[in-house]
Amino acid sequence: MRPAAAFAEKGTQVFRRTFPPITRHRLALYCGGSGDHNPIHVDSDYAKASGYEDVFVHGMLVMAYLGRALTDCLPPFALRSYGVRFVAKTAVHAAITCEGLVDEANADGVRLKLVAKDETGEVKLTGTALIAPDVISTG
Repeated sequence: MRPAAAFAEKGTQVFRRTFPPITRHRLALYCGGSGDHNPIHVDSDYAKASGYEDVFVHGMLVMAYLGRALTDCLPPFALRSYGVRFVAKTAVHAAITCEGLVDEANADGVRLKLVAKDETGEVKLTGTALIAPDVISTG
């Protein structure tokens, strides 16, 4: 682990991870695991009848990918807060890239600016995380 002071410069990249395309199978698994059985996420006919071109990914699944990328680069106990804002729907088969950049570092820890976007660069989530001081790595 490198101390928080090593990442004091605003804009320093702490992590970047790209996940494989989100398949229909992954959506079905997420429905079962999360208990969110809204057919808009798994039933193409239902999605089309509702005015969409196809099913779309649960926003909370994209949030989980961002959280996983974050906790893969630091011990989970170091995470003091984590929050996101949902920006845009995510299409099935999108490959999500998650990034965390230093926004601020002080005695309270390191505040990261978070973003999740698809392969076209469209932002799906934005957020922040506060990491405890002196507990961070560039996994």
